[in-house]
Amino acid sequence: MVLVGTLLALGSLFLTLVNSLSIKKPSKLSGVLTSSVSVLIPMRNESENVNGVLTSSNDQVGLSAFEIITLNDGSTDNTSELISNFKFNMQAKAINGETLPLGWLGKNFACHQLSLASQSDYLVFIDADVRLSPSAIQSAIRTMQICNWDFISPYPAQIAITPIEQLIQPLLQWSWFATVPLYIAQKFRIRSMAVANGQFLIVSRAAYLKCGGHEAIKGEVIDDIELARLLLKSGFNGGVADGSAISNCRMYKSSAQLINGYRKSLWRAFGSPIGSIFAITLLTLSSIVPFIYALNGSILGWVGYMAITTSRLVTALKVKSRWETAFLHPLSIAALIALICWSWIGKMRGELKWRGRNV
Repeated sequence: MVLVGTLLALGSLFLTLVNSLSIKKPSKLSGVLTSSVSVLIPMRNESENVNGVLTSSNDQVGLSAFEIITLNDGSTDNTSELISNFKFNMQAKAINGETLPLGWLGKNFACHQLSLASQSDYLVFIDADVRLSPSAIQSAIRTMQICNWDFISPYPAQIAITPIEQLIQPLLQWSWFATVPLYIAQKFRIRSMAVANGQFLIVSRAAYLKCGGHEAIKGEVIDDIELARLLLKSGFNGGVADGSAISNCRMYKSSAQLINGYRKSLWRAFGSPIGSIFAITLLTLSSIVPFIYALNGSILGWVGYMAITTSRLVTALKVKSRWETAFLHPLSIAALIALICWSWIGKMRGELKWRGRNV
């Protein structure tokens, strides 16, 4: 068992090193983008984030035709008032979301409505808890154009402050750095290996409309991955990029928020109960088994533990994540496995909710 686990850990380290060298990384470029751009921001009870996300969006440079469109998705706090009072220095539009139709999930419907309000060449979907550097959008779209991509997901740096955030959040980027051969997946448009993050996702309007957009995935809880797969299935090119230099995001501000946030979606992350069992088995073998054997004096166990820990360290340094918790990786994986199981329990009981709506 320890041999299998160590081999898996070494394979994860190898993929991490390859991906850290090959992943696209948008950086500040000179010149002005002439294509039109719409920044689309869905908001539901986002009073804590309104000013932050609008300020960083409002401060974008290198764009000649640029607008911000916000959607107030039935907020019960003062989100709408804060949007109305914000001082924009470019064209801006604030819309109120319609009643959620049967069969739609809230964010998917919000993004769909935002897309209908735009006529721009590029649609930039960002979450309210994302903060952009001034050249983020221009550099990301330039990278799309250089790579001949139709969509790009510049994965933001994940801010982790509380202990449970520090345990779980660094796994977001590590999970695909260590398992997906990005160059191959992107070159050959392998849908099962699609990686995307809806926190910050840019797609050409033509590609979005042709693939069916959010309307085609209206009931999908992991909307970003499903939209990427839909685009690839429709013949378009694109993929994930390292957006840590141009954006950051703090997804959750408390343990309860984090647990509920992951609970709502982890049941869907691996496709089925069998897929989840398979994922849990691989995670246990590669990340927990070597450590257990190492504690019992196994040299092979120590090799596996150091390999998986180095994989975490390389990822963290590449994407500006919390590197300190890399040595607690077995504990992080144990917590993740617990969240996967808790998510499935919630799904089977029909208990899953997010922002007051059933999932």
